[in-house]
Amino acid sequence: MTKPKYRRVVVKLSGEALSGPEKFGIHQPTIDRFADDLATAHRLGIALGVVVGGGNVLRGAKVSEDGLSRPTADAMGMLATVMNALVLEAAIERAGVSARAMSALTMPQVCETYERQRALRHLEDNRIIVFAGGTGNPYFTTDTTAILRAAEMQCDAVLKATDVDGVYTADPKHDPKATRFDHLDHQEAMDRRLKIMDATAFALAQENRMPIIVFSIREHGAIHTVLCGKGHFTTVS
Repeated sequence: MTKPKYRRVVVKLSGEALSGPEKFGIHQPTIDRFADDLATAHRLGIALGVVVGGGNVLRGAKVSEDGLSRPTADAMGMLATVMNALVLEAAIERAGVSARAMSALTMPQVCETYERQRALRHLEDNRIIVFAGGTGNPYFTTDTTAILRAAEMQCDAVLKATDVDGVYTADPKHDPKATRFDHLDHQEAMDRRLKIMDATAFALAQENRMPIIVFSIREHGAIHTVLCGKGHFTTVS
């Protein structure tokens, strides 16, 4: 088997990805497939963290448009990520790998509270960590959380899972002439205003020299395929 290119990574999964073919909610077969992919990658000797979004349950920015204050709406969104993390933690355990959900929001009756040194010990004990609760603060996206946790966990890269196989010059769903980038640097991605991650996440990645690997999560085995440097993807570094 091909030797993995990275030894410690954070995988960013959107909440919408967890809904699978449905418009919202939790699609268990899709989550089980993600868990199996993560378990397969873990068996290659890769230390894994996962940051999950909450958009399949609630999007804080959207709710705030209906009259709620942004901090309150974002708190609701962070709670949605905790629910997703618990489902994914259970699925990873069923796939045969030890997992631990850790939340930036303190809720000890539900899951562990995130603490950096404890999280590092979980990685050293061969557990997959599912990071929930965003950064614990409003106004920050889970994309930013992924970069932050990757930096804190001393990771080699962030894997950004999407529904397309990389970053394109235009939306490939609407522009047949769109072409995929094999590589971009952080500054070029920001200058081109490519909608890969928000500006705060990009700035944090650039400052910490954190590569972002953008790939499609649609195919079974996509995570460990990318980690071995195979398939189609875009590297932003």
